[in-house]
Amino acid sequence: STHWCTREMAAAAGATAPAAPAGILQLDGSVLEGGGQVLRNSGALSVLLGKPINVVNVRAGREKPGLRAQHLTGLQLVTAMSGGRLSNGAVGSSNVTLEPGHLCGGSFVADTKTAGSVALLLQTALPCMLFADKRTSVVCIGGTNAEKAPMVDYTERVFRPIAERFGFALQLDVLVRGYYPRGGGRVEAHADPVQQLQAITLLERGDVTRITVHAYVSRLPLKIAERMASEARKLIATFYAGATSPGRQQQPASPKIDLEVVSEPEDMSVGNGTGIIIIAETANGCLLGSSALGQRGVTAEKVAAEAVDFLLANIAHGGCVDEYLQDQLIIFMALAKGVSRVRSGPLSLHTRTAIHFAETLCGCKFVVTPDANGKTFVIECDGIGFTNKGLAAK
Repeated sequence: STHWCTREMAAAAGATAPAAPAGILQLDGSVLEGGGQVLRNSGALSVLLGKPINVVNVRAGREKPGLRAQHLTGLQLVTAMSGGRLSNGAVGSSNVTLEPGHLCGGSFVADTKTAGSVALLLQTALPCMLFADKRTSVVCIGGTNAEKAPMVDYTERVFRPIAERFGFALQLDVLVRGYYPRGGGRVEAHADPVQQLQAITLLERGDVTRITVHAYVSRLPLKIAERMASEARKLIATFYAGATSPGRQQQPASPKIDLEVVSEPEDMSVGNGTGIIIIAETANGCLLGSSALGQRGVTAEKVAAEAVDFLLANIAHGGCVDEYLQDQLIIFMALAKGVSRVRSGPLSLHTRTAIHFAETLCGCKFVVTPDANGKTFVIECDGIGFTNKGLAAK
């Protein structure tokens, strides 16, 4: 049977949780990045480790503090997966308690009822899906291409291939695309459980050999996407032409640039939208990505330039992962068996936050060592080798 995770679940959650319930680990949601990532990582680890948590000061420093629909839906999803209890789970709540039960696989539906990011919902759910007792399917409903969040295209084309190196397979099916402000996008995620995750090593990036520019429109003129793609190609080609000019010591070969210009079918999307995602592939199989969303009053060329600038900055530092991917790998490094090592650019606040909560909940230790060049860092973790108890019992 399919389990629906809705805001109405909160009605059964009872009164406000006390400040420090007995036997419950209290976490300060305002530390470091102080945003939704605290809830995503802590919620998943709470369920996996069977540790009840009480998160206080939820998103305290934000313009709209407390839980937003996307964060609440993610917590409700992992609570439902574990047959647990979520107390004080409501939009705007600044103090929420998750008491996990027994993690079970199956079919689940998580509906933000907004344009809240489905990619961020998946960030919360995936670790739990991997350690369930059977194949798990989650339908995420919300924004597929949302502001201040990875596009589902990034999750599919950058995150998934790299994260699968930990030893799992994730199937993503984008059924309907949903854009801000209406949302309504539908993405199905399927994963078989694993016994354990294996440590990964990503230390040598290699030269960039191919850059793919994917520009799209939904219910808007295709010309917008064509202009985005054309501008992105021009800016990338100009960058590499300059990088190979006389007098430069290092002369990276210009990568192949592929353009994908897409008009999303109207029956496959809710609302109109436009944007761009750019993916760089390297000789050693690393993937770096960037993206930008079109906005009213912003030219297609400016949207393209935003995505190109981010990508080139991430290529320039020489790390194996981009800033978006950096923090998403931390929870898997913490759970894996063995020592994972990942070379990255400067650590983002999101990454430092993910490390803090992984160490707090898992008891593992991360070591971050700067390289001599001052631009790259090696993130190292001897993971806890978390074992799937549901599979072990079979």
